[in-house]
Amino acid sequence: MAIKRGQEEFSGYNKPKATPKHPTKSHVVLAKEGDVVKLIRFGQQGVKGAGANPTTDADKARKKSFEARHAKNINKGKMSAAYWADKVKW
Repeated sequence: MAIKRGQEEFSGYNKPKATPKHPTKSHVVLAKEGDVVKLIRFGQQGVKGAGANPTTDADKARKKSFEARHAKNINKGKMSAAYWADKVKW
């Protein structure tokens, strides 16, 4: 079930994908909540997150700082870029 939005093709709603050729954003997702559909670009190109399970103390601290800084926006849910950045990059 491929969904086409503009010139981009998505494998489905709420399934983020990398955008290596985008000049500033590293990922994009076609977010859907109820009947509302929104294209969200997120993540800074070239910046590595800490990953799902950070192992070093430095990565753990980076992840904790990101979540503290963006907690309000992460809690907004699927329709915010911070939610997807937290889920995919951190």
